[in-house]
Amino acid sequence: MRNPIGKPLPTTAPHLAETQQPWRGISLLLAAVLLLACMDATTKFLTTQYDVPMIAAMRYIVHCSLMIIILAPSQGKRLIKTQRTGWVIVRGASLVIATLFIGLALQRMPIAETTSIIFLSPLIVVLLARPLLGEHIGALGWVAVIMGLIGTLLIVRPTSGLDTLGVIYALGAAVATVVYQLLSRMLASSEHTISLLFYAALIGAFSFGLSLPWFWQGIQPSWQDYLLFISIGIYGGLGHFLFTAAYQHAPASVLAPMNYVQLLWAGLLGWLVFQHIPDQLSLLGMTVVAASGVLVVLKSRLPRLQTASTDLA
Repeated sequence: MRNPIGKPLPTTAPHLAETQQPWRGISLLLAAVLLLACMDATTKFLTTQYDVPMIAAMRYIVHCSLMIIILAPSQGKRLIKTQRTGWVIVRGASLVIATLFIGLALQRMPIAETTSIIFLSPLIVVLLARPLLGEHIGALGWVAVIMGLIGTLLIVRPTSGLDTLGVIYALGAAVATVVYQLLSRMLASSEHTISLLFYAALIGAFSFGLSLPWFWQGIQPSWQDYLLFISIGIYGGLGHFLFTAAYQHAPASVLAPMNYVQLLWAGLLGWLVFQHIPDQLSLLGMTVVAASGVLVVLKSRLPRLQTASTDLA
């Protein structure tokens, strides 16, 4: 979920990205959101047999181990070097909370609906950006927020049949994701992306790893289930890596709308794996939520577009 759920803001300078290869960046991002959607689908499948903390522990242990094995030899101290360690830890803890809520939501609801609710987080960030970051919301931002709320109400309406507790968990995941995104934005100026990724994986592995004795309790997964446990760590680790790499080839303004393709992957995997097809009103709500997210992206681009037109004049 992820992210959106679990996606750090890039630190690559936009003017550098624009001189590179945007189509390569778009391809990497589309592959990343596909992997993250596969992680959600696999997680949902495993929740039918195992507790969510156990699944999350396996995910983060594999993810963290892969980063140590693959990146530690080349990155060295850069992997663990931070300027504001306390906030980096809080950021990682917010991702741990979001992961727990996402797993609990997926245990009770279809993938597409869960993903759509969690995608409210960019809209909440817009609302909090003014009091916390001093950013201007503007008319376009308010339109995006209202559209997102309408879309969510279409998805979670009383006749939708969604589990009430599952909706609460999904909303909790969205709130935790907001904290994660705000801290990502705040830390982007002082921290390396690779260290932010590593600390998030390390804190997740440590936090959920401590809970394993309470949730394993004599369970003997089959070798197929072990492969699925390993796969979610690979999906998450590789998905985050490709997501970060995408911003080395294209600017954020080009890539941000592509994140909403994850809603498409979520719906497709929900249909292929779980034979779930959202009803027409839910599909309409998902479309409205995605459109509101694109408006948020346009809002962020508007000042630059206006500046460009002024320069041309």
